Amino acid sequence: MTFPILSVLAIAAVALYLFFTERLRMDVVALLVLVSLALLGLVTPAEALSGFSNEATIAVASMFILAAGLENTGALSGLGRLLTKSRSPTVFLLVLFALLTLTSPFVNNTAVVAVFIPIVISASLQIGLPPTKALIPLSYVSQMTGVCTLIGTSTNLIVNSVAKDLGHRGFSMFEFAGLGALCLAAGCVYLLTLGRWLLPERGNTDLSALQESGHYVTELRVTAESACLGLSVEEAQFAQQHQVYVLELWRGEEKMWSPKSQQLQEGDILLVRGRWSRLQKLQEALALQYHRAARRQEKNALAGAEADEQPGDAQPLVLAEIMTAPNSVLVGHRIPAVERTLPRQSSILAIQRRGQVVRESLDTVRLAVGDILLVLMPEGELARVRSNRNAIVLSERSAPLPKGWRAPFALATMVAVVLAAALGVTSIAIAAVAGALVMVLARCVELENMYDAIDGRILLLMAGLLPLGNAVSSSGAAQFIVDHTLGLAAAWGPHVMLAALYLMALVLGELMSNSAAAVLLTPIAFSTAKLVDADPTPFIVAVAFSASTSFLTPVGYQTNTMVYSAGGYRFADFIKVGGPLNLVFWVVGVAFIPVFWPFHP
Repeated sequence: MTFPILSVLAIAAVALYLFFTERLRMDVVALLVLVSLALLGLVTPAEALSGFSNEATIAVASMFILAAGLENTGALSGLGRLLTKSRSPTVFLLVLFALLTLTSPFVNNTAVVAVFIPIVISASLQIGLPPTKALIPLSYVSQMTGVCTLIGTSTNLIVNSVAKDLGHRGFSMFEFAGLGALCLAAGCVYLLTLGRWLLPERGNTDLSALQESGHYVTELRVTAESACLGLSVEEAQFAQQHQVYVLELWRGEEKMWSPKSQQLQEGDILLVRGRWSRLQKLQEALALQYHRAARRQEKNALAGAEADEQPGDAQPLVLAEIMTAPNSVLVGHRIPAVERTLPRQSSILAIQRRGQVVRESLDTVRLAVGDILLVLMPEGELARVRSNRNAIVLSERSAPLPKGWRAPFALATMVAVVLAAALGVTSIAIAAVAGALVMVLARCVELENMYDAIDGRILLLMAGLLPLGNAVSSSGAAQFIVDHTLGLAAAWGPHVMLAALYLMALVLGELMSNSAAAVLLTPIAFSTAKLVDADPTPFIVAVAFSASTSFLTPVGYQTNTMVYSAGGYRFADFIKVGGPLNLVFWVVGVAFIPVFWPFHP
């Protein structure tokens, strides 16, 4: 083993460990990979920085702006409202799959799922279908349809870019469509039959239970008028009568031990947990105050904020469920800091965290991906919060309606971008940049919001990892890996090698970033093809399809994380439903990839 091979393998192994353990953010890991490759002389400075000017990176950045234009104008939610016309669960799922087939191949699936989540929850409840039967299919089918085009996922663009750097001809816009359609059909049949049976039925199908997906933790303040003043928690029957559970009690700066036996005094702060409807009934019955809302009102009064308002400025306040989006800049920040980014008069009342009971003051809680906040805010400000990619508003009633001519204009712009790239009028990157510019000029995306629409973490991840693909190939690491792993099955022929490579990509995609798996395995696909004297195209396609889909865990793909929190699923639900679906994709892929791209054309 040579020094370059050992160095590249060591860098890849450390990156895999950091991706798996999440000790550092993905984009930081990618930059560490880039710097390490350059300092060790494994790539030239020009090669190390080539990812920032790569067509794939530029195309993905532009696609974020295009997706924001469709979302901001209400074009996506306008399509999603077709779901409300369904009259049976089967028709509902078929319409959902059809809408995703029209949108996800061309629009970032994270944006599509963010728009569709509240619509799917509300529409499914209206026909008596538990949302848990629809949200996992929403995530899975958005991934299935995304692999049907070259721009459907950033992973497809990365695989195409690395393959071209290694001498491959590259892929056209709809070259994946035939195989993608077969995999989509097989996946949809599975989700409508066995998958539908495996999906959990947790949750109330009554529309009034829309906000009852889980238990919230909030802080309640005891006032002079509170009915529980002078009583202990047990005597006030928080749990017995209201099914609300007291977690902690603070008296001033002091945390009281054995909170249930303490006699409650004016100013005490109770950290309580329960379903929101029961928390509201408790608050009203015992004349308690939501501590955070009351504190903000007091601060506003002291600052004279209320005196500055005009009589007509007051807006009705509404409760909104807002979920922390994947890759959100809010992740890791404390709740008070997040609250300062919200519109004026807004207060974060409670938090819901999957798989964990919050037992600390809300002021000290740091947000994690998938946390759901219950926010009291002016009704007119919900639209502005919806346009922020860092948060996902789960309250369907405030979803934006199509805005005049801009909604169809945004759709037409997206169609023009796709046609220009598909017909060879210009490259995908130039077509996407032109479309993004048109969206901004037409104010489908406001100029000041343009950069907010772009997920910088994804771009840095791509730019940092793309040089790794060159290093894995040029150092001989790809051939070394193949010789000592996949090469052991070379005697069985290219079909077995293809199946093994697909399975390897599937496993790595679950353990690390999809983009990282694609960059690492595309050179290995070339070396595998060389070993069996076959065309590399079928092996590259196997990497693209397996790395672009992740069904097994809620953390394997961004859309899985989104529906995991919104639907109140358990981790095991994804394993139970996604495991067989991975097997279906593996079988269909291995069987039909050589049909579309023969080993020996």
